[in-house]
Formats: sequence, C-alpha cells, structure tokens
Amino acid sequence: MLAFAAKRLAMMLPVLLFLTAVIFILNSVSPIDPARAVLGPSASRSAVERLHDKMGLDDPLPAQYLNYLEDMFRGDLGYSARLQEPVTTGLRDALPNTLELTALALVITVVLAVLLALASAGRWRGAGLLRGLMVGGASAPTFLLGIAGILIFFSELHWLPASGRTSFETAPTGPTGFLLVDSTIAGRPAVFWDALEHMIMPAICIALIPSVAVGRTLRSSLISVQSSDFVRTARSKGLTERQILVRHSLRNAVGPALAMLGLQSGLMLAGVVVVETVFSWPGIGLYASQAIPVADFPAIAGVALVIGIAYVIINAVVDLLQAVADPRIRL
Repeated sequence: MLAFAAKRLAMMLPVLLFLTAVIFILNSVSPIDPARAVLGPSASRSAVERLHDKMGLDDPLPAQYLNYLEDMFRGDLGYSARLQEPVTTGLRDALPNTLELTALALVITVVLAVLLALASAGRWRGAGLLRGLMVGGASAPTFLLGIAGILIFFSELHWLPASGRTSFETAPTGPTGFLLVDSTIAGRPAVFWDALEHMIMPAICIALIPSVAVGRTLRSSLISVQSSDFVRTARSKGLTERQILVRHSLRNAVGPALAMLGLQSGLMLAGVVVVETVFSWPGIGLYASQAIPVADFPAIAGVALVIGIAYVIINAVVDLLQAVADPRIRL
C-alpha cells in the first residue's frame, strides 16, 4: 500500500508542473503589467522599469518560469491590482471559508448519493420520490437552485439566512479560520449553529448535482454486484436484502462511485464560484468573481492555481481510497 501511495503521489508532480506552466503562460500574455499593478497607475516610467528589472520581467521566458516557481514555493502569487495587496493575503483570508463550505458539501454529496443508491437498488419505499426530487433538482443550473433556495427558504419560510457566513459581528476568527471549529473551541454554540445555518443552502446547491451522478453510478454498481456468487451465498444463509446491501455489497460496489466522485469534485470546485457569488459567501469563488470584471489577472490566476491543486489532490486521495476498498487496484 505504501508503494502504491508513493507512486500515486509521484504522478501528481508532472500534472502540477503542467498546471503551473499553463497559468504562467496565461499570466505572461495578460495585458496586466505586474510592476504597474504594484506601483499604481501614477508611478513614473523609470520606477516601473526598475521594478521590471527587479522582478525579472525582462528575462527570457524559461528564466521567468523558474522565478515564478520559486516565488510560488515561497508563497508569492503576485499582486492584486484591485485590492492593492498580495494575492496570497486575499487567498489566505478566503480559502478557509471555501474549504469549510466544500467539506460540508462533500459530506452532503456522499450521504445523498448513498441514500439514492441504496434506496433504488434495494427498492425501498419512497425510493422513486427521492430519485425524482434529486434528479429534478440536479437538472436545474446551480445559480437557479441558489436563487430558488433564497426565495423559498429565506423570503417565504424564513428558515435559513440568504447570504454571508454569520450574523455575529464578534464571531471568532481563529485559530483555524474554520468558523465551525473556532466557535466550538471558543465555547460559543450560538455562533456554531448560526454558521451552520448560513452554510446549509450553499452547500446543498454545490452537492446536489454531484450526488445524483455518484448515486447513479453506485446504484448501477450495486445492481451488478447483487448478481455475484457471494451475494447468492449470503441469501442462502438467510440474510435480508438490506443486510446484504449494507454489509456485503456496498464495499464491493464503491470503487466506480469513488472514481465518479473524483470526477465530480471538479464540478463542485467550479460550482463554488457561482454559489459563493449568489450567496455572498466570502470565499475564493467570490474573490475570483470580483476580480474578473476589473481584469485582476494575478488574483484570477491564484484562484485557478488553488482550485487546480485541490482537484489533483482530491483525485489522488480518491485513488488511495479505491485501493483501500479494492486491494486488486494496488497491483
């Protein structure tokens, strides 16, 4: 298992290098002058040229790429012209918010997918209604789901808040940056539940489409596994269909569903940009959407790099989980 994990992690390196190369090329052809962004529009030409030389912007492209990699490893992703601050500063403030929201969305995705698969494969009562509701919801665009959720659960029912991360102005901001964790550490349950209420609607909007795709894949895999010899043996021992599904079939059928979850993680990360904009969630999606209209390319490139790295890491983790579920994959 350790050899398989090491091999899989080593495969991430060329992918990440290719990702950084693409972002560097896009950054180099961007009309935004990094030196001008740092000094401001009123800076003199001589000052801009001196900073050009200091930043290595007049060097050949291969040398600039090596400098870009070195700066990236030091945590320097450029300067945001919109906010007049380093991109890493904005990402450091926004990334924990996105990670917390995405983590909850991932939990909801897994729960809904397993419920959909087990209910459909086991022909449980209400499975048709659950499948119809989930497929109907997943057929709608993400932004439309968000707007519908705000109109129904905020404007009409007054059950959930419509925007922001919390209603408390004095909510904890540390030590982790994750509000659910920080409010628990600070012993403030009211802040915890308020933050959770703010997360429910955007998390469901992110999770609904991937959960249907993963649930359908898991359902098909379960139905295939149900015809296996070990399942017939379990039936001959007198086990109920529910026991067979949960205890025996689920682990053997989870491999394709994990692969689909890895693919759908890209859709989830892309949906973050739309959902955070709709719900004014202060994460990297909102950070990117505010940078796009003013052509703040360093900020956009920083968000693209973070999302790309996250996608590569998630797929590596999915591969490791598949190897745990099915030891044959290690071979």
